[in-house]
Amino acid sequence: MSTTKAANTTDINDETQMGRGSLTMAWYGLVSAMFFVYIGAALAVAYGTANAIIGLILTIITFGAINRVLSSYALRHQLTVAQFSRSLLGRSGSILATLIFAATAIYYAVFEGSIVAFAFQAQFGGPIALWCAVVVLYSTPLVAGGVRNFLDKINGWLLPLYWGGLIIAVAWAGTAHGFTPNWLTHAVPSLGFAAGGPGWLATFAAYMGVWILMMYTMDFAALGKQKDERFHKKVTFGWLFYTLAFGVNALIGIFLTFTLPGVEATETGVAGGLVKLMGIFGLVVVFASQTRINTANYAMGISNLREAGERILHIKLPALLWTVLGAAIIFALMLLPVVHYLLLALAWQGVLVTGWVSIALTQIALDHREGQAAEPGWIPDHSFRAVNVPGVTAWLVSAAAGLVILQSHVAWGASLGAVITAVISSLLYALLRRATGTRTALRIT
Repeated sequence: MSTTKAANTTDINDETQMGRGSLTMAWYGLVSAMFFVYIGAALAVAYGTANAIIGLILTIITFGAINRVLSSYALRHQLTVAQFSRSLLGRSGSILATLIFAATAIYYAVFEGSIVAFAFQAQFGGPIALWCAVVVLYSTPLVAGGVRNFLDKINGWLLPLYWGGLIIAVAWAGTAHGFTPNWLTHAVPSLGFAAGGPGWLATFAAYMGVWILMMYTMDFAALGKQKDERFHKKVTFGWLFYTLAFGVNALIGIFLTFTLPGVEATETGVAGGLVKLMGIFGLVVVFASQTRINTANYAMGISNLREAGERILHIKLPALLWTVLGAAIIFALMLLPVVHYLLLALAWQGVLVTGWVSIALTQIALDHREGQAAEPGWIPDHSFRAVNVPGVTAWLVSAAAGLVILQSHVAWGASLGAVITAVISSLLYALLRRATGTRTALRIT
């Protein structure tokens, strides 16, 4: 790429990409997922609060470190997951990565939407299908105008409602039922390694199922301006975000679960507890949290569905058509009991996504050591080979190994399946890249 071309590309990006504050507010919409409140409570119930907190600290450190690297790379080179995957996996392999990204984002949209539908039903009664339809009908227009047009604005409006509502919920619950140390002192018998323990490792492994946020990070960071790289990798996508998203949300979830009578650490238990405790105001809190996170889920799910669909069909279709199609898929899935399979889905997803993340990090590290530049996103698909053998082989082999471990139902498989997948994918990709001399799928490198 010539210097002139590079300079022109940078100028265009600075003019068309999101500003620092807008991108930060858009990304922080993900901080309010009710899933983060629920999963922290569920892991504390299962493994004890102390183990859950240790696992959370390790998770926050890991997520913050990895996403500093990925966000910096995406910002500097203006690369989305789909564009970067062409170098890692080739044209065909990148479509698979994009489909997995789309399916996972849609799954989260289904889960988070189901939570608010349940909250509406808990407050007003009526069939759940009605409230699922209401959720989809009000969520879809928020993404119809494009990600830049709504994410920062709606998340800014709803942010005070979410955090203010949770603070009030904690004060309300403690005042009504007492501030006791039970939520911090809850313990369970120690689990040995053969039984799937220790608890802190099981907690860390459970959060590996949310490594899809690494893909979210790249797609969001690609919307930012290159001149804001330093700010975004430290503030927007760094440890502060994960301290709030994982740490603070989990502690609130644990407190509410052990303070509110009858609340269980289930997919809908915490949301139902908020509505039962605070009535219509609890519903507003749930609505604010789920609307904020689902703007991102809908946007990422539908945009990647469109990317994969158009590359498979080799035709361009109106964005509105993909938005309606994505909304229809989400509504159909909301009518099924998919939320009951959340932990299983996280385990499978963790295996698939951690393999991709490990390969991506290995590629970035090796390129940095060798002084190699990334392939710009504007390079057309036909410039890439259909398959990049090192990337596809490493991904498929590591995913197969991880899934075999999970499906073997050995107790330690749940805590180590995703970890083993990450190690295998990284080592195998590095070895194959060196053995074949193939750095990327670009035809001329």
